[in-house]
Amino acid sequence: MTRVLVSADMEGATGVTCPDDVEPGTAAWERMRPLFTGDVNAAVDGLLAGGATEVLVNDAHYTQRNLLLETLDPRARLLTGRHKPLGMMAGIDLADAVVFLGYHTGAGEQGVLSHTYLGTGLTAFRIDGEPADEGRMNALIAQEHGVPVVLVTGDDLTCEAARLWAPEARVVAVKECVSRYAAICLPPARSAELLRARAAEAVRLLLARPGHAATSAERSAPVRSHRFELDFHAPHLAAAVLAVPTVEPNGPRGVAFTAPDATTAARTFKVCTTVAGAAMEDHFD
Repeated sequence: MTRVLVSADMEGATGVTCPDDVEPGTAAWERMRPLFTGDVNAAVDGLLAGGATEVLVNDAHYTQRNLLLETLDPRARLLTGRHKPLGMMAGIDLADAVVFLGYHTGAGEQGVLSHTYLGTGLTAFRIDGEPADEGRMNALIAQEHGVPVVLVTGDDLTCEAARLWAPEARVVAVKECVSRYAAICLPPARSAELLRARAAEAVRLLLARPGHAATSAERSAPVRSHRFELDFHAPHLAAAVLAVPTVEPNGPRGVAFTAPDATTAARTFKVCTTVAGAAMEDHFD
């Protein structure tokens, strides 16, 4: 049995280029939901063709109610809605492999709709001193659970970044970044073709790896501590986040904390960004 988790974000989906495309309730978001679901369906089809036996899709974007269940490939299951303790990585404990679909580059980096959790409030994010994004953070969680990242999709810069934190994963660039709000996009049919092929290849490569039959506990990396550093665009956001236990000042607009493992670090990071988001003012953020 080979169970695959698809962690599906929306900014890196086919055709998505502007904030309205991923903002629930807008006409643009409604238009992009079928394209997002189409990317997921193509990946599911490829994963199953490559030898996966189960696919669980975690809707990981914003309200986590973006994918269209009524048009989802019936062979998959959908984890939808809030609130999930592991957020984007909910379901990792049920998986033998994970796909990061529709991912994007991080805060302060080039890339289509680049950010890390907060749209503009966070300007830089580092893990253990290295520039990081949601993909790197989630890959550490997967590694800690003994689950390899086998496929990453998004724009071309996301695929380039993924080679640093998931070097053995297949990648699919469904668009080329021109600016934060512009891209050269593939039509959905072409995206689907690439996603299907790379997903199938990813599973076949996984099944061919020595030790694939080992349990996730046997494959898991040793648990170790991590230091997370967050730089905000304004001092009051950092000041607000200092209310979170274990968080300390790190420069005039930054905070930092050390956690005993990647999963705890990611959960603390989510608390920090939630507090920072609540501290923003509508007209003077």
